[in-house]
Amino acid sequence: MLLLYITLLMSFNTDVLIWIVGFVAIVVAGLLLWLQRHDHARLKAEMDMLDSLSKHNIEFDMVQKTMKLATWKIDVASLTVTFDSDYREYSTYAGSGKMSVKEFSMRIAPEDREFIHQCMRDMYEGRRDEYTVQYRYNPVGVDGYVWEESFCMVSQRNEGGEPLTIVGTSMCIDAQKRTEDELTEARNKAEESDRLKSAFLANISHEIRTPLNAIVGFSDILPMVSEEEEREHLLALIQENNHKLLHMIDDLVNISKLEAGIKPPKMEDFNLYMLLKEQADLHKLHHTNPNVEIQVMPCDGQLMLRSDRARVGEILNQYMLNALKFTDKGSVMLGYDMLGHDHIRIWVRDTGKGIPADKCSQIFEQFVKLDDFVPGTGLGLPISRLMAQSMNGQVGVDSQEGEGSTFWVELSVK
Repeated sequence: MLLLYITLLMSFNTDVLIWIVGFVAIVVAGLLLWLQRHDHARLKAEMDMLDSLSKHNIEFDMVQKTMKLATWKIDVASLTVTFDSDYREYSTYAGSGKMSVKEFSMRIAPEDREFIHQCMRDMYEGRRDEYTVQYRYNPVGVDGYVWEESFCMVSQRNEGGEPLTIVGTSMCIDAQKRTEDELTEARNKAEESDRLKSAFLANISHEIRTPLNAIVGFSDILPMVSEEEEREHLLALIQENNHKLLHMIDDLVNISKLEAGIKPPKMEDFNLYMLLKEQADLHKLHHTNPNVEIQVMPCDGQLMLRSDRARVGEILNQYMLNALKFTDKGSVMLGYDMLGHDHIRIWVRDTGKGIPADKCSQIFEQFVKLDDFVPGTGLGLPISRLMAQSMNGQVGVDSQEGEGSTFWVELSVK
């Protein structure tokens, strides 16, 4: 065959031979050039794809880091959780990044565990393809529970459609939950404030109307009365209701100032025994029931207390008014007990009708009246509570129905 080819070439003249060889060379060169360009395009496409994947991975990692996500997958056959990455504030898993589903579920708060189990069963058994859930979780190395939110979905199934792999992401939402709790608390306070405002207006309008009606009514009758004794009686009733109205307005002003914190307490040293005696003497002058004795417990006449003397005196005054109002016979006594070295409990004890046990916790709330037939606005004890709180103290009552009550205020000695 080779000899035949050489003989054939020798039969052509030189020009034709050159032309044939050149044509073949051009075809071969063109083919080589096409192959080179094809390989170049393929290599460029592969490089672009690799660059795109690299860029995508970097962007994906950046998103995970920014959002502080953890990515994971569950192998349904082995019930194993594998964490591919974890950018949360705490590093939940170290080493292999694997743990059993059982170990994972035991770290979920008991209150949320059954709900999460049900979500997982729905996915394992093919009833749901995806879930978004919030739950409390105890990460490894962290004391207590944190709130997490997880999104998961089925990524692989077998030929029968049963899930093989579940993938998901998790993130800490503690800050979000705290914000939600703060907003809920603020909303509840606003609703309670609105309710109290409405109750306040309803109660105060009723309380003000009572003495005001008496003042207006008796004033209208007064010009028509000619007998001096009856006129004096009407004037006495008008004056009494004037005092009630002024006292009520004073109480309202005091409550407003105390709640707004306009006037802070004026701390000073004073003799506690002298303050107790002063209150006892004051109420002896105005109290007219001979069956009730007002006493001061024998105590140290030199004990000095550092607090706001005026506010402590007003608390005792409110306690005395309340005790004398509900005591028909027996005694009303003022005294104190030392609680350790740094606290003191000052009290007013009476032998009156007492307070039912289930009402003791309500007695210091505004406008609470246990007996609607006894005059009063229900503001005296709330004022005492606010005054005590302004001095970092607290108030309370110990009572037994039918045997009397002891109203007290606890204050710091220094």
